[in-house]
Amino acid sequence: MSHVGVPRGTVRKRRSLALLTTGVLTIPVLAGCSSGGEETSRGVPQDIAPAARQAVSDGSTVNWAVDALPATFNAFQADADSATTRITGALLPALFPMDASGQPKLNPDYLESAKIIEREPKQVVLYKLNQQAVWSDGREIGAPDFVAQWRALRGKDSAFWTARNSGYERIEKIERGADDLQVRVTFSKPYADWRSLFSPLYPKEITGSPDAFNDGARTTLKNTAGPFVLRGVSKAKGTVTLARNPRWWGDKAKLDTLVFRAVAAGDRTQALADGTVDVADIDASTADRIALARRDRGNNGQPLAHGPGAETTPAAALRSWALAHGSDEEAAEIAQAAREKNRKAVVAYTAEQKGLRDFAVRKSLEPAYTQLALNGESGPLADDRVRRAVARALDREELARTVLGPLGLPAKPLGSHLVLAGQPGYKDGSGALGDQNTKEAQALLADAGWTRGGAAQPPKDTKAGSEAEKKGAKGDAPGTEEGAEKEAAEGPKDDKEAKSEKAENEKRAGQDGGKKTEQDGEEEKAGKKAERDGEGSTAENSTAEDSTAEGEKADRASEDSAASRDEGLYIVGEDNKPGAHAPARAASTGDVSAVHVLAPARTAAAQSAALLRQAGALGEDGAVAAQDKQPGGAAGAYAPVGTAAPAPAAAKGQLGKDGKALTLRFVLPSGPGSQSLRSVGDKIAVMLEKIGIGTEIIKVPDESYFKDHVASGAYDLALYSWPATAYPATDGRPIYAKPEPATDGSLLVEQNYTRVGTDHIDQLFDQAAAELDEKAARELLKQADARIWAAAGSIPLFQRPQLVAVDKKLANVGAFGFAAPRYQDIGFKNRQAAGSPADRKK
Repeated sequence: MSHVGVPRGTVRKRRSLALLTTGVLTIPVLAGCSSGGEETSRGVPQDIAPAARQAVSDGSTVNWAVDALPATFNAFQADADSATTRITGALLPALFPMDASGQPKLNPDYLESAKIIEREPKQVVLYKLNQQAVWSDGREIGAPDFVAQWRALRGKDSAFWTARNSGYERIEKIERGADDLQVRVTFSKPYADWRSLFSPLYPKEITGSPDAFNDGARTTLKNTAGPFVLRGVSKAKGTVTLARNPRWWGDKAKLDTLVFRAVAAGDRTQALADGTVDVADIDASTADRIALARRDRGNNGQPLAHGPGAETTPAAALRSWALAHGSDEEAAEIAQAAREKNRKAVVAYTAEQKGLRDFAVRKSLEPAYTQLALNGESGPLADDRVRRAVARALDREELARTVLGPLGLPAKPLGSHLVLAGQPGYKDGSGALGDQNTKEAQALLADAGWTRGGAAQPPKDTKAGSEAEKKGAKGDAPGTEEGAEKEAAEGPKDDKEAKSEKAENEKRAGQDGGKKTEQDGEEEKAGKKAERDGEGSTAENSTAEDSTAEGEKADRASEDSAASRDEGLYIVGEDNKPGAHAPARAASTGDVSAVHVLAPARTAAAQSAALLRQAGALGEDGAVAAQDKQPGGAAGAYAPVGTAAPAPAAAKGQLGKDGKALTLRFVLPSGPGSQSLRSVGDKIAVMLEKIGIGTEIIKVPDESYFKDHVASGAYDLALYSWPATAYPATDGRPIYAKPEPATDGSLLVEQNYTRVGTDHIDQLFDQAAAELDEKAARELLKQADARIWAAAGSIPLFQRPQLVAVDKKLANVGAFGFAAPRYQDIGFKNRQAAGSPADRKK
């Protein structure tokens, strides 16, 4: 399922910021945390209902849900997305796909061997291609294809519209070996992640010229080399249809056709129930419905104990009947309409549940992790002590349990930014920052000058127009360990005014999980009508009054429970008006949900730029477009007309300094698919409140979450996800690279949206990327990870859950975990083919 995402990559993003300063942050504990043996980590296995090929029938069609039709089939372009990655995986060569343990594994369908044959004076890799490997037009896959792709992606010819070139710029030359099936690649400098190159591999007809590269693979792929070929794309139907490749030399594809169908996340339950799709990524609510459907299989036609009307009590049902058959014709008509509407809803829900019985939920952990990002650009979080205090206030185990526990998945917090549990080289480096400890978190805040009662104190030694005020306006470069050291000596700069204290009423009546059905609402109207006319019974009047009193009491209790934190809610960006300099701060709601911002797969760099460039946020050189540098910041970042003013200052016990409360903007997406992450955000707000940090939760539309807030830096705290990679030295560097000042005073942040980085971290990444000894490279990455932990710009929380609904008769498909799918092995089990037709829907 798609997620608002922040992919990996090398696109450079520009932001205005004060000049950076240099310095060194001393971290005594790093010596003990940056080296040592690997931990024995066991990842969650994939769940794909594995079956031997002989147990899978030939023929049939599978429909696989994707979020949208791909904007391009060129995985190296800026608008490539998750659908691009999914579909091209069945069509094009991947030389080293990831296996179930997250390691790159040689693909024998394309390679006989590939290895480093020379290290001095320069690194040379020799690829020996499978002699049977051919493109769908019959031409052999060979050195010309490698040369064309290198020239397109090395970054020397701007006519090629590429989104990333990591690794290709290190190649000095590519030559034919002893024959056309041997490719000799010489590097200008050592490159440890050479296996990441040439995947996917495109034919020279696409990469050989700028015109073909830029446009030739956007809407079609005429020449492919996978188990399937592209049969057609239908925008009207929202489908991409693949057919079995007659020239495929490997294991023959079990399916005749594979259809990727665009289905929005909110429509997938219905699509599964009516047989439109056979495979779909789903959320926890759909997984629950499938579990209920399978549980109810043997209920012998009895009414379901869940769904529409299930919460209606006998008393409410009796009252409904009485109103529908009462003497007041108008009230009876309203009640009858409500009863009929509810009846139809029950019939539709029951039919859906019957269709869902044919599916199984296959679950694992997605190769991606969710993190709490702390924006170190300015404000309180520019001080590394405050960032570390935030990190040490978090009970990461509780946060992991919130998301993973209900799904029956291991709820263990992640201990690395660069490697996931189960991958080689995984080591928990969180000791460089320290475990959860409320007292130490409070001590860090006190050391940074934040005290109880500090919000009521006037700024010290500051007069209007004074030198102190001017100095505070200039500030030192925040967001780095070097800048943090200077701030530790001089005191952190408060260059953002503390906004209003967070405030919001909890969910209003009628938003409490659907316990009150629409039928109840209609019948209440009918009841009130009858009561006004004096024709309802005394018992009915009494019931209605009691119900109203109870509802008001519940409302008051809900409001009171939220009063300490929540008194108002802002949904920003929905009224199309210019924003203020900083987004209007909204108080936390009592909603339990949080961010669903996921990044795509390894080819991610492309996708990050895509999100920005499609929205007009980036120019071709990766700079923020001029219109996005408006003084107001993100459009719509203010309270809409009619919104009540925020509550006056600070919650009881909240810290402050120089008359300003310590309050952080916590930006979360407001979409329906972000529920689980908003629940994480709510728990984080409570944890921070315990150490005196206030949070103002700002809920924004999913489509603007990344561009207007995360990428532009208009947040203090945010939740989003990064994908796993088999090449952390290459893919991790742009995410944690130290931001660099540009000549115009803006900041080049690459993919480091926390704006926190150091020269030392950059050096460790560069050393790891050039280290050909695998063990030594892993040690360098562990050191880099420990430094990233200590900088406290990014706090990994947990690996994301992966839930996939699959027709229970399908084999070799589901929750793949780290591994790339083997599309040629997917199909229906033989026992199904022996009875009814192989595909029940087609």
